[in-house]
Amino acid sequence: MYSTSTVFITMKGLLVLTALVVAVFGNDTFEGDQVLRITAKDEAQLTLIRDLEDMEQLQLDFWRGPTDVASPVDIRVPFHSLQAVKDYLETQDIQYSVMIKDLQVVLDEEQEQMQKAAARTTQARNTNTYDYANYHTINEIYQFQDMLVAENPNLVSKLVIGQSYEGRPLNVLKFSTGGTNRPAIWIDTGIHSREWVTQASGTWFAKKIVNDFGTDPALTAILNKMDIFLEIVTNPDGFSYTHTANRMWRKTRKPNPGSSCVGVDPNRNWDAGFGGAGASSSPCSETYRGPSAHSEPEVKAIVDFVKAHGNLKAFVSIHAYSQMLLYPYGYTKTPVEDQRELHDLAQKAITDLASLYGTRYRYGSIITTIYQASGGTIDWTYNQGIKYSYTFELRDTGRYGFILPANQIIPTAEETWLALMAIMEHTNKNTN
Repeated sequence: MYSTSTVFITMKGLLVLTALVVAVFGNDTFEGDQVLRITAKDEAQLTLIRDLEDMEQLQLDFWRGPTDVASPVDIRVPFHSLQAVKDYLETQDIQYSVMIKDLQVVLDEEQEQMQKAAARTTQARNTNTYDYANYHTINEIYQFQDMLVAENPNLVSKLVIGQSYEGRPLNVLKFSTGGTNRPAIWIDTGIHSREWVTQASGTWFAKKIVNDFGTDPALTAILNKMDIFLEIVTNPDGFSYTHTANRMWRKTRKPNPGSSCVGVDPNRNWDAGFGGAGASSSPCSETYRGPSAHSEPEVKAIVDFVKAHGNLKAFVSIHAYSQMLLYPYGYTKTPVEDQRELHDLAQKAITDLASLYGTRYRYGSIITTIYQASGGTIDWTYNQGIKYSYTFELRDTGRYGFILPANQIIPTAEETWLALMAIMEHTNKNTN
């Protein structure tokens, strides 16, 4: 068996070759890219897997990062890096399996499904004919929002809380039965643009709120006392880019001075442990924190809204994938003051979620359940006094990862709604 130092020398040679291949051929598609599931048997192997994160020349995309020995790591490996990575893992006797054999084949199937769905249905004329069971472009989601507002003027309004870097509106739907500055609940989806099931679920949630108000006593009670704010496309530039150029795009689209790499991870850009462990200082990293806290207009708009409103009682940010319900903190091991209440409520929420289709979720604080992550959304919101701050990681656990088939959109939204209702009902009952 090679020593670690020998492996790194071997890797270094491969990295140079990799860089040349990328420079000559580019990587416009994901043809031949594989998603590997890697399992560490001990802490030493976990450290070796973490070392891969620092090898930027390999252009690895960690779909599910290293957390603990019990949890697998999912990595999208570009075709040109496959042999180098597999050699590295095999040399270190680290077990791996191929979750997705050719990513482009799966993406082509996803596109074909969208095109077939679009051909089957004419453009939705109202929110009743909107196709909730398929993925949609940003313009289609914006049209849905406008239709929902037009159909329900006494309940729904659209706020534009800012503009993205590329000038797209940051639309927030407000569900309210009247009154000024009432206590409120915030929900956002799609802050990481490639997590398409989240924007699709957010659209379903919006229609669900309208449908259930006046018929579901629990939701009606919430809206009789509180407002709900829902930002469906939280990272519009990134989301548009996933449809037009790179389906796997996660970050914002603002250029980084001095670097050819674009974008910031908007879930590492908040002023909560900003710049600490669990975020990268490299603009080429998928977890690049940005030059300063709240540097991204998409983040700054929410920060300004939260501060100006001043009466948010719950804040729920929805991601995919891994099937988890998480509460603060991510940047420190110090438990939050409300840890027991947040933990018990998370348990209630995931129990309700599982009651529909049996989908199993893990739950706990970010740092103890997944990994240390600094500059995260809900750490900042909790520190602003918003007690019920949660992050969801929706389906699945890695079979499809970010490319969740469209036939799972509605089941995912339905079960998640049960957990959201548990959080919202608890917030309502514990708000004066």
